[in-house]
Amino acid sequence: MNKENEMDVTPSNFIREVVKDDIASNKWEGRVHTRFPPEPNGFLHIGHAKSICLNFGLADEFGGQCNLRFDDTNPTKEEDVYVQSIIEDVKWLGFDWGDKIYYTSDYFAQLYDWAVQLIKADVAYVEDLSADEIREHRGTPTQAGKDSPFRNRSVEENLDLFERMKNGEFADGAKVLRAKIDMASGNLNMRDPVLYRILKAHHHRTGDTWCIYPMYDFAHGQSDSIETITHSICTLEFEDHRPLYDWIIDTLDVYHPQQIEFARLNLAYTLLSKRKLLQLVEEKHVSGWDDPRMPTISGLRRRGYTPESIRDFCERIGVAKANSTVEMALLEHCLREDLNKRALRLMAVLRPLKVVLVNYPEGQVEELDSPNNPEDPEAGSRKIPLSRELYIEQEDFMEDAPKKFFRLAPGKEVRLKSAYIIKCEEVIKDSSGNITELRCTYDPDSKSGGATAGRKIKGTLHWVSAQHAKSAEVRMYSHLFTKENPADDKESSDLKSALNPESLETLKDCKVEPALAEAQPGDRFQFLRMGYFCADAKDYLSTAPVFNRAVTLRDTWAKIAKKGS
Repeated sequence: MNKENEMDVTPSNFIREVVKDDIASNKWEGRVHTRFPPEPNGFLHIGHAKSICLNFGLADEFGGQCNLRFDDTNPTKEEDVYVQSIIEDVKWLGFDWGDKIYYTSDYFAQLYDWAVQLIKADVAYVEDLSADEIREHRGTPTQAGKDSPFRNRSVEENLDLFERMKNGEFADGAKVLRAKIDMASGNLNMRDPVLYRILKAHHHRTGDTWCIYPMYDFAHGQSDSIETITHSICTLEFEDHRPLYDWIIDTLDVYHPQQIEFARLNLAYTLLSKRKLLQLVEEKHVSGWDDPRMPTISGLRRRGYTPESIRDFCERIGVAKANSTVEMALLEHCLREDLNKRALRLMAVLRPLKVVLVNYPEGQVEELDSPNNPEDPEAGSRKIPLSRELYIEQEDFMEDAPKKFFRLAPGKEVRLKSAYIIKCEEVIKDSSGNITELRCTYDPDSKSGGATAGRKIKGTLHWVSAQHAKSAEVRMYSHLFTKENPADDKESSDLKSALNPESLETLKDCKVEPALAEAQPGDRFQFLRMGYFCADAKDYLSTAPVFNRAVTLRDTWAKIAKKGS
């Protein structure tokens, strides 16, 4: 294989191989039809991104199609706001379903008819036992369950009761519809599972039309069947549910898709459970589903992640049958790689220290040329203003500097990025001994093209002109949790013990170069020497800029990968 073609080869995985074999054998008449079927009960997270990339990616690769379907069978937890956020997230990731958007709620009438069909075949019955009693009768993994006393109701009685359930005659929880399968099955999902429950709740699409709703396990497989899906790709937790899906579809004698399970994504130092993410939101540990510390797609987008970096991450982690945990450093590495190629390099001083160039003419302003991105020559350059008074980072000055401190110190020289060499002559302090100002001299001939421009100076600092700087708020985000697997926290069920109290540091009155005041919400930049940042999608104003740190410059993944090689 030549190197030109090598770059175009998509890494294989076991699901891709199954699809290839099915096409070769003409199993589905050469069709590839997948779906991404989220429940609209929360915002999508990075784990869903893996499934989105897999399902839409397979359809795209093999010239098939992928449906977007909302499995909206539980009106008490579902809202239209979640539907809209899911649509936005999938589009933002770069995928298009055309007109193939569906809702399980569109199939409620058909699902009801199929439930009636099962009753008529005497393989489903109306149950009067309570939820706790059903649980008690189910048995344990090592002990067979017991038949319900209502299991042998006549078909006629079951049909009558089920219709009355539909008509709203009974209270919530008074009755359910169960499949009649095998109470001694080694798979607990086959021990007469519940197919329908009474739920007098308003549905975000069907309103108050229905008093009963299908269970997810009853609706999911049949929805795939209705849509003639070829490859129903699910995460591993649904492997034990597959025999039930098969039983229902085969008993109904309808189109039978092929279910394939893969390992879900586990990401270090975060949670990928909609229930627990909702808990974080409701308990106000975060500002909302799109808080930049959240692993939600909307949170990652607001933080500064690109769709390309997330798709790259999903491709790199691959698709496997065994569960594992992926390092957060890999996700961050993918973002750095993407932004390194495209992000403009601008200057921002996050913790300002004033510098006065005592030999620089008062009132003079120079326009200096600075490259926008050394990695991309086509990005060009911009003009940055220089005046007598500047700001540098507090950490770039040390009064009692050790020998290998190559930044600014009394009597030492540094180069200002795209500008001059300066030397610290005097340190000004307030009455408490805090450093408030540095008096420096500059070498007028040290600018690019000048007589002393070639002088070797080890330290180069970023800076902004005090006269031209804009004030900004900068939010320094880090991991939301201190523990690699916060879901395993045994100390506290409310997650509080695993939260990182330093996950957000807000810096006020940072100083940024004028170009950053022209940013648009969502624009991404590299702040020279400080990291990659994003203009906040919600709070950014040109008059009051707000930037989120997307990721640091330091790439820990590169070290991890190198160590492992």
